[in-house]
Amino acid sequence: MQKITTLLFDLDGTLVDSAPDLAAAVNKTLAVLQRDTFDEQQIRTWVGNGAKVLIERALSGSQQIDPELDSALANDALGLFLKHYQQDVCVYSKLYAGVATTLQQLKNAGFTLAIVTNKPEKFIQPILAKLQIAEFFCSSLGGDSLPEKKPSPQPLLHICQQLNVAVENTLMIGDSHNDILAAKAANMQSIGLTYGYNYGEDINKHQPDWVFDNFADIVSVVMK
Repeated sequence: MQKITTLLFDLDGTLVDSAPDLAAAVNKTLAVLQRDTFDEQQIRTWVGNGAKVLIERALSGSQQIDPELDSALANDALGLFLKHYQQDVCVYSKLYAGVATTLQQLKNAGFTLAIVTNKPEKFIQPILAKLQIAEFFCSSLGGDSLPEKKPSPQPLLHICQQLNVAVENTLMIGDSHNDILAAKAANMQSIGLTYGYNYGEDINKHQPDWVFDNFADIVSVVMK
């Protein structure tokens, strides 16, 4: 194993449980459109592929997007959703157990930390600031920062170039197959976390280099 100097983190489902605020914004959107609303647990299963996919799943009432879903309706709904979410982006969202103390430990140990998420860029800093972890990260990329998002390797490779760090010295940490597939496509090592938003699918299926149930266990890999 090459010496790891840089850690890339997904946001939703990895650092932050944002499902309560996402669910509230989804339901406000559906209510405006006079569509059926859903409970938070159902909406949790739709989170993880970005805002567009989330709202398309909500309009379809299923993880499988209706192939006949009206694209104009979906675009209108996305605009409404983003408006509602921006108004209340971090009301009920919270950090997962061990996140703040572990980030502090990693930062103190000299690691470079960055965010690579499929969440739109404009939401990242308000969430990090509200949850008081912005200071730990030197850079961030959202799902709309580049032409491609995870599972494309482009965001991971781009941030390595931006930070002037080799891929082999970088580790991707996330909760969904998008994170692991992006890392594999970039020839980057990865850690899969079991507690986030992976649509009920076992993160082991995509064979990350390590799998942990607890965020704090990251330290056991990078600080040997």
